[in-house]
Amino acid sequence: MTAAVTGYMHSKSLRGKMAEAVKHGFVLSMLVFAFFPLYMMFNISAKTNREFYRQPWLPTAPMHVENYVTGWETIGASIPNTLYLSLVPTVGALVLAVLASYVFARYRMPGHNLLWSAFIILMLMPGVANLMPLFTLLRNMNLLNTYTALVLTGIAGAQVFNIFILRNYIEDTPEELFEAAEMDGAGPLRQIWHVVLPMNGSILATLACLSFIGGWNNFLLPLLVIREPDRLPMAVALYRLADAYVKEWGPMMSAYAIASVPLIILFIFTMRFFIRGVTAGALKG
Repeated sequence: MTAAVTGYMHSKSLRGKMAEAVKHGFVLSMLVFAFFPLYMMFNISAKTNREFYRQPWLPTAPMHVENYVTGWETIGASIPNTLYLSLVPTVGALVLAVLASYVFARYRMPGHNLLWSAFIILMLMPGVANLMPLFTLLRNMNLLNTYTALVLTGIAGAQVFNIFILRNYIEDTPEELFEAAEMDGAGPLRQIWHVVLPMNGSILATLACLSFIGGWNNFLLPLLVIREPDRLPMAVALYRLADAYVKEWGPMMSAYAIASVPLIILFIFTMRFFIRGVTAGALKG
């Protein structure tokens, strides 16, 4: 009897270890697939064309760091453009989203549910479907080849998702805090500043990261709207570099690496806010 129990426990322990090994192997394989493109980008960025065609998978010596000088000369001028087109829409979208979310969460106006449902339907519409009407509208407003077009569309395009998320967080903010603020004579703007923003800093940081990354990687609309080469954002400049007749893979991958480094640094320094915001959303309700 004791031998049977011991054998059963040993078999159960063995199955548990095998399940644990399979789980860790799966996670490790997913990490390899996720980071393999990043590795290849940095690997190829230090090669000449001859080295790339001879050995594309493994690092080779010597490493040609001068490719990064060429990559910077190629897209360095577009970095300020991209920063402007990422930061300004991010700030504008969050400011308007906080104000609109506060109204949707705290007030019940006539037709409130109908307006909210119509607003949420916009989330079901693919952005590509609106591309041609949007281009026509911008052309009629004489906004083609201007940053104003990209800033306005960036702010408007982020509203649906931001308001949908922020409204739920503001509704879950304790009512007592708003009542205490009202008793102290705080109006809606002071309530937003002293209650909504401090209580929802994590999700605001998360939405700011997502909006900034979206603006940094914005490609299709700037490709259609911006015509002057010195006004191009980085994504379009990289596309035109990749479209060259003779591809210099080392400098091209160096330019891609330079373009990705700010996003990597951003995520490293804001990762705790991002995880905290996502975790808080998972625990709500």
